[in-house]
Amino acid sequence: MSSFSQQASKANLWSSSFVFVMLANALLFLSFEMLLPTLPLFVSSIGGEATQIGLVTGIFMFSAILIRPFAGVLATRIDKKYLLLIGVAICALSTGAYYLSSGVWSILLVRMIHGIGFGLATTYFTTIAAENIPKERRGEGMGYFGVGETVAISLGPLIGVSLLQAYHFTSVFMSGMAILLLGLLLAVFISRKPRITNESSLKKDVAISFKLIEKRVLFPSLLILMTGISAGGILSFSALYAIEKGFQNVAWFFFIIAASSFLVRLISGKMFDKMGPGPVLIPSAFITIGGLIVLIVAQNELQFILAGFLYGFGFGAIFPALQTWCLNLVEEHEHENAIASFFNFFDLGIGGGSLLLGVVAGAFSYQAIYFVAIGAYVLYLLLYLGYSVRRMRIMKNSVRNKNKYSA
Repeated sequence: MSSFSQQASKANLWSSSFVFVMLANALLFLSFEMLLPTLPLFVSSIGGEATQIGLVTGIFMFSAILIRPFAGVLATRIDKKYLLLIGVAICALSTGAYYLSSGVWSILLVRMIHGIGFGLATTYFTTIAAENIPKERRGEGMGYFGVGETVAISLGPLIGVSLLQAYHFTSVFMSGMAILLLGLLLAVFISRKPRITNESSLKKDVAISFKLIEKRVLFPSLLILMTGISAGGILSFSALYAIEKGFQNVAWFFFIIAASSFLVRLISGKMFDKMGPGPVLIPSAFITIGGLIVLIVAQNELQFILAGFLYGFGFGAIFPALQTWCLNLVEEHEHENAIASFFNFFDLGIGGGSLLLGVVAGAFSYQAIYFVAIGAYVLYLLLYLGYSVRRMRIMKNSVRNKNKYSA
């Protein structure tokens, strides 16, 4: 066994703090996903029109994107655990406040505040999780950390719709708030483990600046943008596509996506730690494209479920790999800036992708949107291929120059 492997095996990943941050993050996403199919129905029930329902969705993403670039600056002034608790508390209070809204404009205000809390919470959950993961096992740890998010994406909408059908909107909002309060309680027990021995002195030395985009993570952020465009098609239109094709097992489709995403993370994170991003990102993209192709040609329920398995297997490896890559490209005190750029590009991909694919669906069919989703992954592969070729040229030139001057 190599010294690297010995070091990795000795490093403890499953600390109590890591478990708490993973569970609390999962609860944040569970509550968020419960609202995705139910909040538009609530807006419609109080007289909201289609354009206003779209605005309710868009303003959440907009406020989350706007607040994230400030995350790094705030972390130099206030302990990021306190900022995390504030973010989760804002999400909890906002979720409960939806039912108190008497009109569309008050919902928009609550939704904007909710987006601010969500933007803060997602950024600090990720960076604090990274602090609690041994650096040599970061790929593996971030893969496990994201499992809760994947499960929430599948179970959240199902829980939200079930509560609405069995009871009323009140039950959805109050249950969502209760879940977030539980997450807030778990977050209290998270302990920070910064690797910087004198963090307070660092805060004085580091130049405090606002960064809309962290340039060093621009390339992996562009890749997650392409991934987000495809994910927007899966999340927004798969149920409607299933109806068009006559498939019944939509819930199982999303469950299989979550299950396969969980399975691949058991191995993909370790691969990333040992071999770097390429051996994870390239094969996973081809597997995801395979899933989208199966989805296009699916003629029965089994093929529909197989498409979900392949898509989840590929996407489940790509997301944490790109997230970890962003973290590795910057110093630890710059993690907030890196993760803010990562999430903002992903959210832009999902939001912009949903709008683009909605236009495609209206002009052609729901099936056509998955051709566009495949195109996004083809562009992803071309970008990575170009990046790899450029890096090889730089390395060859570096070796050539070194040999030239040493001769």
